[in-house]
Amino acid sequence: MRWGDKRYYSVDYYLKQAYGEKVYRLPLNGGMTCPNRDGSLGTGGCIFCSNAGSGDFAQNSCLPIPEQLAAAKQQIRKKRNCNKFIAYFQAYTNTYAPVETLRGLYLDAAKDPDVAILSIATRPDCLPDEVLSLLDEVSQCKPVWVELGLQTAHPETNRFIRSGFTLECFQEAVRRLWEHRIPVIVHVILGLPGETNEQILETISYVGHLPIFGIKLQLLHVLSDTSLGALYQKEPFPLFSQDEYCELVCDCLERLPQTITIHRLTGDGPKDLLMAPLWSRAKRSVLNQIQKTLETRDTWQGKYYSPTSIP
Repeated sequence: MRWGDKRYYSVDYYLKQAYGEKVYRLPLNGGMTCPNRDGSLGTGGCIFCSNAGSGDFAQNSCLPIPEQLAAAKQQIRKKRNCNKFIAYFQAYTNTYAPVETLRGLYLDAAKDPDVAILSIATRPDCLPDEVLSLLDEVSQCKPVWVELGLQTAHPETNRFIRSGFTLECFQEAVRRLWEHRIPVIVHVILGLPGETNEQILETISYVGHLPIFGIKLQLLHVLSDTSLGALYQKEPFPLFSQDEYCELVCDCLERLPQTITIHRLTGDGPKDLLMAPLWSRAKRSVLNQIQKTLETRDTWQGKYYSPTSIP
């Protein structure tokens, strides 16, 4: 089966069907922090997370949201002819603030006539009832997606990366968001130290059975301003080659139902911080190789089951 020119159900295909054109992400910074940084849970953050809270490409948090949106639109329109956008609250934990603060930030984004969707990246342990009610409220104005960073379904790896939450906590967050009819996008990192391909595929199979809207497959990047970077510098650990990674991504796609939208297949860390793998800088080359690898798998049809409940 094909979705446009792809062998997988890409979010670009979904958005073009829903909105009639390509929709672009505008990375924003709401000026928040994270319980894994401010001392509530820890101070060092997850071992892979940069000092920018994974918002290295986001706008300046000192600017109000309307100004961030305007600046981001101006940047992207220098290269693309585009009309519709996703307001992507990317940096740090974007539900980790008083509800009234969050309401102001979200509604400022939702009021922009060019914004079609709000996508809010957060932690599964930062979704109290009042935040879920707020997400319901904002979704009456514009569609709201919530992005949750699971990274792995394996407790040992989870402890090693210092996520600070359990798989049970993540599962409960997905359940509650599903009950509120808020689409969930799950982040998974491929290549975490110590994990085998079999363990990675177990995580993918676990995610595939959840009632979620989308998934982001993220190649592990080793960045210089992270705990992971310090570890790699002291004791380098094995990383995927480009060929190995592309084969693994195709294995992952084969284990996902066709109802789940694919939001990312790799990633590109900031060039001034990236220690390894350096081949990841050629993002277009990686995506083309994944597509070619899929084309060689003549028997691949993808999964047809449609998840409807938390297992």
